[in-house]
Amino acid sequence: MGTTNTHAAPGTVTPSPTPEPTPIPPSVLTVMGGAPPINAKAAYLLDTDTGNVLDDQNAEQPLPMASTTKIMTALVVIEAANLKKEATVSPDIPQYVLQHNGSNAKLVPGDTLTVNDLLYALMLPSGDDAAIVLARAVAGNSDAFVGMMNRFALRHHLFQTHFINPDGLTYYNANGNPLPGHYSSARDLARLTTYALSNPLFAKIVSTRQYDLAWSPKHGAYHWSNTNDLFNLYPATTGVKTGFTNEAGYCLVFSATRNHHHLVGTVLFSSDTDTNQRFRDAKTLLEWGFGLPMLPAY
Repeated sequence: MGTTNTHAAPGTVTPSPTPEPTPIPPSVLTVMGGAPPINAKAAYLLDTDTGNVLDDQNAEQPLPMASTTKIMTALVVIEAANLKKEATVSPDIPQYVLQHNGSNAKLVPGDTLTVNDLLYALMLPSGDDAAIVLARAVAGNSDAFVGMMNRFALRHHLFQTHFINPDGLTYYNANGNPLPGHYSSARDLARLTTYALSNPLFAKIVSTRQYDLAWSPKHGAYHWSNTNDLFNLYPATTGVKTGFTNEAGYCLVFSATRNHHHLVGTVLFSSDTDTNQRFRDAKTLLEWGFGLPMLPAY
């Protein structure tokens, strides 16, 4: 039985609704074939614009990650601390770095620096000394700060990640064996970094090539250079962090922007003898990723 439009005037025809055009799916970087071979034990490449995973090589395997740990350290500090707060370098800091054969920002005991400046000391020269100073400034001691790091990892579903210190150094037991419990995965590090890069200060710090801090009555003059040589090898690089220990090998978490696309990736243990292999691996993945065809997403 038909229906009658009782509101239309006699002799008029009610027009049919205009059909909506079929939406065109957006074009995205689309994987065609396998990723190029690289040296790393584990790798991950993420298109952060879409969340598409472009490469996953053992990316869920927990591995030592050395100073890429400092991505989490910096993020926790940025989200928890007053950047203008001042912290003084205590006398035991240089000995801590020396004892664990760490990298440092050459912080001088007695110098007082702001949290903001210490973040550059942490991320550019990979200062293990800066990591301890920041941890104490934010949480009172390193153990409490590590608790904050681990809670952050759980909140962000980084289930292959756990920390025992804020710098990524290997701690050893009395028998000379590495203590367990400090690890992450290529996937977790890339996902963490994607979140971290959404913070303007973090993004600014990790894209900085050099940072100069002039002398003041509270501290000496400092000059810090970024350890990330991917900036020289791949001009589209925007960050992020190097790492090395004997157990972790040479590692890199990296980001780049080209043609309005943003990629974030990780290579873990690219080599334990060649510091530059991690940068070559990252460049290989980035050139491949950015070279993928743009095809409609179905």
